[in-house]
Amino acid sequence: MFLKDFYSIHDDSVSIVAEQASMFAKEVAHDFNPLHDVDAKRFCVPGDLLFSMALEKYGLSQNMHFIFSGMVGHDVLLNFPDTDAELIDVNDNQGKTYLQVERSGGLSRDSALIESFIRDYVAFSGQNFPYVLVPLLAQENVMFNINRPLVIYESMTLSFDHLDFQRASVEMLEPKIEVNGKRASAFLHFQIKADGDVVGTGFKKLAISVPSGYEAEPMQAFVDEYLARKNDYLGNLAVI
Repeated sequence: MFLKDFYSIHDDSVSIVAEQASMFAKEVAHDFNPLHDVDAKRFCVPGDLLFSMALEKYGLSQNMHFIFSGMVGHDVLLNFPDTDAELIDVNDNQGKTYLQVERSGGLSRDSALIESFIRDYVAFSGQNFPYVLVPLLAQENVMFNINRPLVIYESMTLSFDHLDFQRASVEMLEPKIEVNGKRASAFLHFQIKADGDVVGTGFKKLAISVPSGYEAEPMQAFVDEYLARKNDYLGNLAVI
């Protein structure tokens, strides 16, 4: 599948170097979170890449729940076990768990379907900032630290009525946010459509550090810089 450019295989393990992870974030998901920059001090592999690798390895199940329990750094060796179990842990060689996958119901290993769903889902996911998150934060009058933004992909849930289709697309539903002191949880709900019909639903949960009240001017400056960086990168990519 198309993911082969974004990880390397070492014996029974896989690793993702910063350059591969950053390329996936920027060129597939169009996600320019600074945590995915090659030179970021707190660099981490995008959760969407781990999710995509899990679908490539285990197929698409009718019901799936993904828990991202650790931030994967540069060149960490990960073990995606060969198993038919309903509960799967993706660990490093020291036994630390980074991803848990729960699955049940029907299973599809149709590579074309899985690739189309991965591409559409991660494109949807990559647009969450600024177009969804910023209005949610403004609504609740909270804000992350623009000098050290901390927005963590915590979990994702999928539920399909059936898997009898060839291509799937993801459409945003009404997002929600819950604030508890200096922490917030955003729930980004979506529906999954095939041939014009709704065939499933899901939601992505984000954990956000929100230490201060919302300030429109600094946030707009942060968004403008983010979008300029994104447009510059993608513009240069188009020229190449």
